[in-house]
Amino acid sequence: MKLLFLCTHNRCRSIVAEAVTRKVCGDLVQVQSAGSQPARKVHPLTLEHLALHDIPVRGLRSKSQDTLADYQPDFVITVCDSAAGESCPLWDRTALRIHWGLKDPSLLEGDGVACSAGFSTLIATLSLRMKRIKEVLQRTQNKEMLAAEFNALSNFFVMANEPLRPEQTPLRPMFSNSKSY
Repeated sequence: MKLLFLCTHNRCRSIVAEAVTRKVCGDLVQVQSAGSQPARKVHPLTLEHLALHDIPVRGLRSKSQDTLADYQPDFVITVCDSAAGESCPLWDRTALRIHWGLKDPSLLEGDGVACSAGFSTLIATLSLRMKRIKEVLQRTQNKEMLAAEFNALSNFFVMANEPLRPEQTPLRPMFSNSKSY
């Protein structure tokens, strides 16, 4: 399966999603990330917090979605925070599109504690979501079933009040009527 994580600047959330997916899913998933208006570089706090969580950062770079013209993902997951009024990039090719609205912890860089908690929350949330996707992928390659799982996971967030390693943080549904795994 091939995934593409998209956001506007490709400097934080989509980069974290790419790195976490690569670590959690290994060879089961080919993954890329890109942006519609990419930054010139990955945010330094993104690289720092990935490294703190033992997630490899080698080869991560901010790039335009235009550079991936030959990449044909099965799913495109936008990770911009629509609740914060961010517009998400468009991907007008044949991939199924999923939206996972995620807060950008790099915007909290003035507050070290909140920023660290934000990165821990983001990394833990993505780690647990991708562990679930890996479990499903080991059972099926059916795109409709995978799409349903991706969509269901959009409502699951880890609530971290302090920096925690992803394996220590429980996954909780964001809404009370959400299904629990």
